[in-house]
Amino acid sequence: MSEAALNQAAGGVDGLVDDWSADKQAYHVPWGKAMMWIFLVSDTFIFTCFLTGYLNVRLTTTQPWPNQSEIFALSFGGDPIPLILIAIMTFILITSSGTMALAVNFGYRKDKAKTFMFMCATAAFGASFVGMQAFEWSKLILEEGVRPWGNPFGAPQFGSVFFMITGFHGLHVSAGVIYLLVIANRVRKGYYDNKGYEIVEIAGLYWHFVDLVWVFIFAFFYLL
Repeated sequence: MSEAALNQAAGGVDGLVDDWSADKQAYHVPWGKAMMWIFLVSDTFIFTCFLTGYLNVRLTTTQPWPNQSEIFALSFGGDPIPLILIAIMTFILITSSGTMALAVNFGYRKDKAKTFMFMCATAAFGASFVGMQAFEWSKLILEEGVRPWGNPFGAPQFGSVFFMITGFHGLHVSAGVIYLLVIANRVRKGYYDNKGYEIVEIAGLYWHFVDLVWVFIFAFFYLL
């Protein structure tokens, strides 16, 4: 190898060492956002395991699987309407994604009033969702007799799968509501005026993830 090539190779190694020691970034992603993405990826694995386990249980059970359209039907003075409460809950979460997107938009415009308003609206939608889920649980437990170890509608695994999946998701929504309210209160007080409103986008990532997971739960558990 020529002397020029050796010098170039040495310079390349020295440059690599200098860049590494200087903590160079390949992608300029803020630490908070990167950590949220890591958390969401890990959470994706958990929900994937839950839904995969549900599909495996449903396909291998030797007893008839309960008819979700009948179990989750509600009557408003007439004939029962299949999945009406679940449809409303889904609509609420999808709408909350829109209000969260508006909060992020106004956050980057540094419009504190509108950011606070839309974050509170998103939290209100989330609280409504949790309230409806609590009503759904109480109806199934107290009126229908569904338990984690059995139910009167068919395969006993139905109750355990239902409470595990919807309960874990409901816990995420409840935590998200608290998280949004804390951030919204800090926005109102001007805590992020000098730091920037990137935290609103980070909160939005979490909320959109929760909404997306519900779409999969709705499709796989309630419609399949």
